Amino acid sequence: MRLPKTAHTSRPWRIHEIADDFHLEDVWALPTPGGPDDHARLVRQFTTPDTDHASPVSSPVPRLLFAIRWKLGALLGWDKPDTAIGARVRTLRDRLPTDLREGPRGTDIATLPFTSVYQTHDEWVAEMANRTVHGVMHIGWVPDGAGGYRGQMAVLVKPNGLFGAVYMAGIRPFRYLGVYPALIRSIGRRWQANSGERSAG
Repeated sequence: MRLPKTAHTSRPWRIHEIADDFHLEDVWALPTPGGPDDHARLVRQFTTPDTDHASPVSSPVPRLLFAIRWKLGALLGWDKPDTAIGARVRTLRDRLPTDLREGPRGTDIATLPFTSVYQTHDEWVAEMANRTVHGVMHIGWVPDGAGGYRGQMAVLVKPNGLFGAVYMAGIRPFRYLGVYPALIRSIGRRWQANSGERSAG
């Protein structure tokens, strides 16, 4: 479920002090019910390849859209190494205060070009960059209002000039109609499947 931006901005996340020059694009509730200490488990789900259950990009619609995007990127040079983190833009790790820099960095995503920035008990941040944007994925762990907890995903972006802004506007309908709904459902299915395996074990 898509949430108002205040669901992210009203919480005392550390990302606010690190990426205050980024635009908050989207906030989504994740169908991942759990307890107060399950954030690390959710991060492992994002970063570990899944061979038994559908991973986010294995759902047909996102898989097709991602494939088209990578083809276009290869054709137009959007994803060349000189446009990535550490080349076109500096990593957000350079902005971290001492406690976050010396704390856990977290694991990179195995199947997508996202590099982990930091991880705490209730936040995980990963970043990517190409010719179009510098993007940040923020995965938080929040009370669900019913005595439990769930994941919450926020996407922050810094478009690369006018080209990046036009690109973000152009892909917005595809994200809302195709990518995000299937992605959220897939995250929920895998969470439930893993929960069943944990219960059986």
